[in-house]
Amino acid sequence: MLGKPQFEALSEFRFRLAQFLHFSESAARAEGVTPAQYLLLLHLHGFHGRTWGTVGELAERLQASHQATVALVQRCERNGLVAKRRSRSDARCVEIRPTPRARALVRRVARCHAEALAGMDDVFRAASAAGEAVGAKPRPHARRRSAPGRDSLSAQAPARGSGKQARGAR
Repeated sequence: MLGKPQFEALSEFRFRLAQFLHFSESAARAEGVTPAQYLLLLHLHGFHGRTWGTVGELAERLQASHQATVALVQRCERNGLVAKRRSRSDARCVEIRPTPRARALVRRVARCHAEALAGMDDVFRAASAAGEAVGAKPRPHARRRSAPGRDSLSAQAPARGSGKQARGAR
């Protein structure tokens, strides 16, 4: 059962998480990219043993639809942040690779993020303790997609017959 200390810990965690996300978005914008573009570039750097990914892998990491991820990759490519290359080992696979400019950008923003996260250890511990207090066990990571209109990466297809694009499609 959750008591007052657990509610306080969960509230503090959500507050600090919101602060961090706001900070993260501002840091990305200060470098001239959108938060979604930064996340895509970060995930390209975060794949184990390589610095490239496929659209499908990026969609999973971003928790976005395939179509929204394709649109985001296209915007990044137009902005000189990524390059696409057909895989040498599997011609069906297209590798999305960060450009040198993107690699430098990610390093700068990630350094700021690491410093901000270092100060949040106590909040993570308190939130974990709140979960343990009710017997919660960590869940395996499941692929979740945002509801239509709620996915900030979304380049939603127009509704049938509407002829209008969703706001994120531009």
